[in-house]
Amino acid sequence: MQVSVLLQSKGTEVVTVRPEASIAEVAIVLAEHRIGAVVVTDDGRAIDGVLSERDIVRALARPDDGMLAATARSLMTAEVVTCQPDTTVEELMATMTDRRIRHVPVLVDGAMVGLVSIGDVVKHHIATLEHETRAMHDYIANPY
Repeated sequence: MQVSVLLQSKGTEVVTVRPEASIAEVAIVLAEHRIGAVVVTDDGRAIDGVLSERDIVRALARPDDGMLAATARSLMTAEVVTCQPDTTVEELMATMTDRRIRHVPVLVDGAMVGLVSIGDVVKHHIATLEHETRAMHDYIANPY
């Protein structure tokens, strides 16, 4: 299965913030949307970086009282791992595991068309296992 199928079921909306947004503003956006990361972008298509809850918590653990006033640009991960719609879910899982990342923007011709999280991948994997289990039970109960 390809990433494009995941995007068909979850949608292509990506929550973004501008690079100048304060960390306090980013935290509000994360809480309002009940998500774990945002894409940092000036234009909504080109990716400047990804900023996650984990990035914010690590920064808050530093002895710096002004961290909530810092900008998204100052904390974001600028070297963003991306994929394409034709990337297989298996390839994406391997990348997420190997690189220890939880959010991967999906690009077409350099423009962002979606975002896939580890939760999306796990949800798909569980659904696949449930389908296979039902098929196996049906086959055992009615082999002919």
